[in-house]
Amino acid sequence: MENTLALYFSALSFIVYGINSFFSKRMVSEYERWGFGGQRIILSLCQFSGGLGLLVGLAIPPILTTSSFLLMCMMLVAVFVRIRVGDHFFKMIPAFVYLTLSLIIFYRSII
Repeated sequence: MENTLALYFSALSFIVYGINSFFSKRMVSEYERWGFGGQRIILSLCQFSGGLGLLVGLAIPPILTTSSFLLMCMMLVAVFVRIRVGDHFFKMIPAFVYLTLSLIIFYRSII
């Protein structure tokens, strides 16, 4: 049960974050700050698709495994990007949390 709640929370978060990355002026400036302004649209699509993949993965387990693995990789890169741009630890916490959630979802999808 707790894994399903984590999965829904993660999926909805990635879907909302992906949508915000398309339309939010703040997110546009964040992508520029991170050095990914030119990749914002593709990264937004990946986040949105990853969130949808988690939900679809409830019915089709290989999609859950693939989506959670790719989101885990994306969040690992996000942590390194935050370190590279010199963000304070507290700004890195969301990336660590979603990295951990994705790792847990991935691990549970393969056992």
